[in-house]
Amino acid sequence: MEFTYVIIFFILGLFMGSFYTVVGSRLPKGEKIINDRSHCDNCQHELTLLDMIPVLSYLFLRGRCKYCKEEINPLSTSMELFTGTLFALSYFRFGFSYELFIALGLVSMLIILSVSDLSYYIIPDEVLIFFSGYFLIITTLQFGVVPALISIRNGLILFGVMYLIMLIGNFLFKKESLGGGDIKLLFVFGLVIDPLLGLISIFIASVIALPIALILLKTKKQKLIPFGPFLLIAINFIYFTGITTKMILNFIELL
Repeated sequence: MEFTYVIIFFILGLFMGSFYTVVGSRLPKGEKIINDRSHCDNCQHELTLLDMIPVLSYLFLRGRCKYCKEEINPLSTSMELFTGTLFALSYFRFGFSYELFIALGLVSMLIILSVSDLSYYIIPDEVLIFFSGYFLIITTLQFGVVPALISIRNGLILFGVMYLIMLIGNFLFKKESLGGGDIKLLFVFGLVIDPLLGLISIFIASVIALPIALILLKTKKQKLIPFGPFLLIAINFIYFTGITTKMILNFIELL
């Protein structure tokens, strides 16, 4: 039965990954998400349900549009597989619990905001507002009103820290060092983890982003690197591994 649920969450993740890719790609452009029919990005031909079966349609069509024969961007399929894997991992790690819903929310944010930030360098406010409400509801149901209010305080602390980092970065580099979306994203983090873990997430994200940024700068001469996806990878890593503030403090004491 346990394996059956893992498969169910994997399949659910495939379909949600397809939807999240649409959300992440359409919101920054101001396009409708629900009412607009999906279409080929090249020939604009409307797609049927058979054209949009997660992963399978891409394989059956051999990566090409059925109508214009142009190559299909593999981003959507990659995100479908990634989301399916992370949804299955979420259930395997937390089972049916409040923590499962938090994990699914973090994975969902990772996919949606990675698509939008990597494609358009935008972290939509609508997504941040939605997940802020989502995490607050889960926290209130699990722990009560007071802990939910404390999580808002934590969010404000991390927002302030990230804003200060931006000011320092702007001063040192004489240009915009962080986007407003990255700063607001840390507020959402505070609704899930405490301020110390939030600082650790910034550190982990920086460690991951630095070598990638150097490689892109050297190979593609790309000077603008979105930081949001790295922050989201970091908080998912922290949440799924179960790292706690107490563990970090004990580690610091050993040094």
